[in-house]
Amino acid sequence: MPAPGRVRKLWCMTERSDQTLQRDARSLSIGPSRLRWQGQDLLVTLDEWAVPWPRKLRGELCLMPAVGPATEFDLDAAGHHRWQPVAPRARIAVDLSSPGWRWQGDAYLDHNRGDRPLERDFAHWQWQRQQASDGLGSRIDYVTQPRQGPARALHLSIGRDGRLQTLDPPATHTLSSTAWGIDRTGHGPPPLAVAGTLESGPFYARTLLQDADGRLAVHESLSLDRFQQRWVQGLLPFRMPRWG
Repeated sequence: MPAPGRVRKLWCMTERSDQTLQRDARSLSIGPSRLRWQGQDLLVTLDEWAVPWPRKLRGELCLMPAVGPATEFDLDAAGHHRWQPVAPRARIAVDLSSPGWRWQGDAYLDHNRGDRPLERDFAHWQWQRQQASDGLGSRIDYVTQPRQGPARALHLSIGRDGRLQTLDPPATHTLSSTAWGIDRTGHGPPPLAVAGTLESGPFYARTLLQDADGRLAVHESLSLDRFQQRWVQGLLPFRMPRWG
């Protein structure tokens, strides 16, 4: 996990037509970029353009899971949306020929999937992952607010063997909102502070949090109420260009 003050970033997220999609049991290609399983490792080949300032992003990521996929969870009462840690513990090697960045470190991979748009069933959510003090496990706090009914929460411990255990709800902290006015709520023992903002947009923020022991957590805030507003939809092509 990057140390506060040492974050360098480029952003790319291109929407493409279904004609650019190819997939089979062990690979997925979308346009010029590709994911493929090679043995137990996941290789990601990137060939994209960063936005809003054009810059080539090309290279390869190799994700090396230490444990296999964990349990899949329903995020809503009806089971329309699901979430699963695919590689709860992993290592990663990053080799980007453009812009010439290379490093290795600890990694984590999960995925969300669903039967219909997120904004139809959720108003917002807060997600947080923090490495355990032994460095071999982690804790995940996932709190969602459905359009109907009370908030739903997952508080999980992921052990060194990848097993999940349900934890008691931790203390909740109201953190400073982003420059776009997105609320951030953290979980864990006090004090918990914002160490840096990795990504800030009109409906989404990714943040580094830091606790009293100096341990970092990756935090995600998503406002789907904001996402649906017309002015936000008008801004999306500048951050998520749509190519055929």
